[in-house]
Amino acid sequence: MEKIVSHSESETIGAGSSFANRLRPGDVVALYGDLGSGKTRFVKGISLGLGIKEHVTSPTFVVVNEHRGGRIPLYHFDFYRLRSIGELREIGFDEYVEGNGICVFEWAEMISQQLPAKRYDVHLTLGETEMSRIITIEQR
Repeated sequence: MEKIVSHSESETIGAGSSFANRLRPGDVVALYGDLGSGKTRFVKGISLGLGIKEHVTSPTFVVVNEHRGGRIPLYHFDFYRLRSIGELREIGFDEYVEGNGICVFEWAEMISQQLPAKRYDVHLTLGETEMSRIITIEQR
């Protein structure tokens, strides 16, 4: 398990960018953390690390945003407002997970039974100061 202490939004983005260097087509990243813990900032870093130039925002109301133009497509999911597991079928969840892009799931605990066994679990928690975050990364 890897532990990173971030002291700012830019460091959280930087941690995501560095993390992106180890990602390969078909990888899944499950993100865990409270509101405001830096999940979307970390995903922004992943996108930058993949060479994606477009702006990354949380897909809270659309469930998934597709980002292309980097070395690997990035599929950014947000399950915060997921009403039922049936919605996963509607958005083609299995095709995304079994495809050649990278799937990043915010609020992964909402779909814990559907998470693939092989994945990265990334936990973001608040640190000692207002801007600090503790990021733990575990490969399963």
